[in-house]
Amino acid sequence: MEIEKAMERGYLLTEEIEDTFPSEERLRRGMVAIIECPQEIPCNPCVESCPFGAITMEGGINGIPVVDYDRCTGCTLCAQVCPGHAIFLARILDDSRAVVVVPHEFLPVPERGEEVKLLDRAGRDVGRGRVLWLLKPEREVHYYLVALEVPRELWKEVRALEVIR
Repeated sequence: MEIEKAMERGYLLTEEIEDTFPSEERLRRGMVAIIECPQEIPCNPCVESCPFGAITMEGGINGIPVVDYDRCTGCTLCAQVCPGHAIFLARILDDSRAVVVVPHEFLPVPERGEEVKLLDRAGRDVGRGRVLWLLKPEREVHYYLVALEVPRELWKEVRALEVIR
């Protein structure tokens, strides 16, 4: 991946990181963390927070975090501590539905069961989804994690939401 182009653009393209995604079989087994953190910067709360040792960084604290999808349980702890909102979770439910868990720090806060606008990495509207659950912020974390039911074909794209009340 050419990190310079992504940094200039301000976001990653799916095709730049698609080969790092978990297999469809793994996504059907259950929730799994997906890290979209392309910068080599001194940051490792995701590694430190994972009780299963599923996240590693080659080369130490400046490395790019990598998820061992076989060890990841989808517990959300890494996504709760990521200061760059670069960790998402996903699961394929069936042939038509998937779940994507995204960080959300804007008002209004969506409500369980509410229909929301689904946004891609560039903030473009890609469809509608439904809020399944919210994980409220704790301690020094000031954002929610929101689980969204999305059309199955959008799980690779959806990375944010907008409340449409």
